[in-house]
Amino acid sequence: MSDAYAFDADRYWADDHPVLELIRSRQSADSKPGSRVDGFKLGLAVEGGGMRGVTSAAMLVALDDLGLRGVFDAVYSTSSGSINAAYFMAGGDCWYPLTIYFDDLCTRKFVDMRNMFNKRPMLNLDYAFDEVLETIKPLDFEKILKNPAEFHITISLVDSLTPIGPHEFESREDLKSALKASCWMPVAVPGTGMFRGQRALDGGVLTAHPSLLAIEDGCTHVLSLSTKPIKPPPTRLSKGRRFSVAYLERIQKGLGQAYVASQLQYCTQRKQLQRWMTEPDPGAKVLDLAPLPWMKEVGNQTRDRDVLINAARHAHAVMAAAIQGIPVSEIRDGSFRSVPRIVTVRTANGERIG
Repeated sequence: MSDAYAFDADRYWADDHPVLELIRSRQSADSKPGSRVDGFKLGLAVEGGGMRGVTSAAMLVALDDLGLRGVFDAVYSTSSGSINAAYFMAGGDCWYPLTIYFDDLCTRKFVDMRNMFNKRPMLNLDYAFDEVLETIKPLDFEKILKNPAEFHITISLVDSLTPIGPHEFESREDLKSALKASCWMPVAVPGTGMFRGQRALDGGVLTAHPSLLAIEDGCTHVLSLSTKPIKPPPTRLSKGRRFSVAYLERIQKGLGQAYVASQLQYCTQRKQLQRWMTEPDPGAKVLDLAPLPWMKEVGNQTRDRDVLINAARHAHAVMAAAIQGIPVSEIRDGSFRSVPRIVTVRTANGERIG
């Protein structure tokens, strides 16, 4: 889509894109992981970014609503996208965990910008992992471990300056540790996390987008879920990112510069990803879906419930439109839109019972 911004604001992907064609054919054939006959490897890449993860979470809900959970061979994720992907891999109703963003995380119990000035976490990962994932909206770790599709969680190892994407987990605790390390967002969460005895940070520090890991891992086709709107990527680091560079250098010499290299490389690569949306590459076929340019971007620490719900609606509509061949113009004029499902549930001791 190299010139999409200039001459056709409503053509962001090809309706017959190879990724969409493969997804549709696998659904039609009721193809399952471990029993494919088409010879392809289809990856699902799920970006996060703190509260911005509500976007990729809603896209996963759309995939679930359309009955597409079983078409992927491997899932690649980072940051809050890893949590979204974990609920997707665990099965069950994806609408329920989506509400984590606007029911459980958009309060000062999780996001508190005042802590910027007292060296306490702006994002409370202990609350998210020990209360939300364990008791409020329990994540079924055992089902994830038994899922035949690979689940890669992108993590940045601090001391070796190495990005990794483990997918074989020894236990529930090992999986949970990987998820928490991948969500350890620099600055917003002081210090570092730990994974298998090594200091670790958010996977996005050294792997700017999980789609890159999917390509490196040999996927022939990748459905990429991005949480920043489709638009020309920045050509220079923002003031906030420059602060992050200095912060990372204090944690480990060379880490900040490795982060810069990763981000600048991805700026170039996202231009390619966006071009491949309408002009598929002869190599790996990548469809990088994201909020459309006129949709409001969610910040990493957003606590505005209305903003989060609207972002979820928009992202759900984008995914549903792409899969079903709905023109983007119908999203723009409001004739095609997503409406959140409202259901009643009863919980006992934090566990959903109906």
